[in-house]
Amino acid sequence: MTSILKADTIQDAAGNNIINENANTITIGASGDTVTIPAGATLSNLGTATGLGITMADQWRITANTSVRSTEFLTANWERVDTTSPGSIGTGVTESSGVFTFPSTGIYLIIAAIQNETNGARTYSGGEIHVTTNNSAYSIASQAVQSTDIQRFVTSNPSFILDVTDTSNVKIKLQFISSGLDKTIGNTSEYKTGVSFIRLGDT
Repeated sequence: MTSILKADTIQDAAGNNIINENANTITIGASGDTVTIPAGATLSNLGTATGLGITMADQWRITANTSVRSTEFLTANWERVDTTSPGSIGTGVTESSGVFTFPSTGIYLIIAAIQNETNGARTYSGGEIHVTTNNSAYSIASQAVQSTDIQRFVTSNPSFILDVTDTSNVKIKLQFISSGLDKTIGNTSEYKTGVSFIRLGDT
């Protein structure tokens, strides 16, 4: 014999909602609750999941070549990648004079690509990710460099996992570094020098 239980709300003994259905939306638990999937159980999604996993992914690039000194922040010619079917998730970062502001708190993976054309032999050439936690003083969070013995293109990829606890104070910017005067390569249709942001989870 099959039985059917019909109810819009199921509560615990203290009167707290466990399951609620309203206008075809089912809510399990309430704010502050922990919903546990037991070991050995399988969570299967046959529809569309929102708000789970990565909720933000964004990518920016430099649009033009820039002659740079031995150390110089990349402050100009930034744009969000918008060619060759670019992908993004959620609300992205914002940029002002090379300073990137995050849309929400969380743990972010930051991956930069800094392509330099060296003007002859170089002891080192590369780039850095600088972070501020007070919207003022910046410190080096990640550095990637290469040495060159002839004129050539060098791409460095500094990366960092950043805990953004305050979107007003925690920000990043990129810096070119080299033992000489070189050129940072930019392009308005290809990703050569730029930075990617992926929100991994909550802080």
